[in-house]
Order: sequence, then structure tokens, then C-alpha cells
Amino acid sequence: MIRVFDIIFSFISLIIFCPIILPILIILRFTGEGEVFYKQPRVGINGKIFNLLKLATMLKNSPTIGTKNITLKNDPRILPVGKFLRSSKLNEIPQLLNIFLGDMSFIGPRPLTEDKFLLYNLRERLIISSVTPGLSGVGSIIFRNEENLFVKKEDINKIYTNEIIPYKAKLEIWYVKNRSLRMNIILIYYTLLVVLFPKLGKKIKLLKKIPTPTDFLKKRLF
Repeated sequence: MIRVFDIIFSFISLIIFCPIILPILIILRFTGEGEVFYKQPRVGINGKIFNLLKLATMLKNSPTIGTKNITLKNDPRILPVGKFLRSSKLNEIPQLLNIFLGDMSFIGPRPLTEDKFLLYNLRERLIISSVTPGLSGVGSIIFRNEENLFVKKEDINKIYTNEIIPYKAKLEIWYVKNRSLRMNIILIYYTLLVVLFPKLGKKIKLLKKIPTPTDFLKKRLF
């Protein structure tokens, strides 16, 4: 049932977003480095690697420089147009094609790059990769502004490994255990809520049901 929902609504969404995406593609083609789409290998269902599609928002070689696959607030690798696309989440629109093709679902664990995915322990990896990854999900909603969690002069990799990854694992496993079409529709609603009205993010009722974050994350997330 979830797959039928994904096929129908990803197709409808692609049609709806066409008038919006076409002008953006033209702007990207003639600004920045001239790149329009960005493909990045991500870990999908059962550990299968697939190419996640996004609109290009960063320098071509950004995965090999600076903080690599960790993006910071005001990251110098982000292109001028890319800043708007990222804040509005419009850079995620091409993933509707990933959903239509079956690589992703509207809702599920957020697909990570292989180096980040391997930070989960074996049990976590098996549970999280047992379902189709999502364009959004409980982890994506809670960590919607992940780049804002980092403060300058901090050990970014240590924070990501010791604080963010363990809590992401708990959130994604919580989703897998509570997964249903009803839950997916609820999470789609919350996704739209936090994208359109960011200040309401702290008031979502979902926060009462999900695993409790550490004090460190609680102060920065909520």
C-alpha cells in the first residue's frame, strides 16, 4: 500500500513541480559552476547503493574538502543560489524521481552516505536498512537544520559520531518499529509543517513519542 501511495503521489508531485523546477534549472545552468543536478551514492534498502538526486547547491568537489560530508551553517562550499534552495528544501525535489523509481519512499530512514552509515553498529544497520529510505522521516524532521548544531572551534566529527549518529539510530529504529501508512501520512504532515512554518517545529506532538535525546542535543535541537 505504501508503494502504491509513493508511485501515485510522486508522479503527481513531479507534474506539479515542473513549472517551479524548470526556471531553477536554467538559473543553475548559468550560475555557480554550471551544474544542475548532483548525484551522490547513498545506502538504500538491504544495504544496496543507489544514486540520490539533488539540485546542485555546493561546489563540485565539496565531498573532498573541508568537513566533507558534514555541512555546516554558512558553509563556504555552498553556492549563492544553493543557500536559498537548501533553506527552502527545493534542492530535494529531484528525489521525487528516486521515489517514483523505487529507490526511496516519501517517508523512511534518511539514506546516508556509506561512511556515515557505517557509523551505525551492525544491529542498527540491519534494522534501518530493512525498509526503503525516505525523502523525509522522523530523523529528517528532528535534524531538519542539522548544520546549525555545530559551533565553530568544536570537534565536529566527534559531535557527529558521539551525539548525532547514536540519536539518529534511535529515531530511525523507532520509525521502523512503528511504520505504517498512517504514520507516513502523519510524518508528511509534520514535514510540511516544519518546512513552511519552522518556528512551529518545537510544538509538534511527535516529540512526546520519540526517543529522548541527550541533554547536549536537547539544548541545540529544541
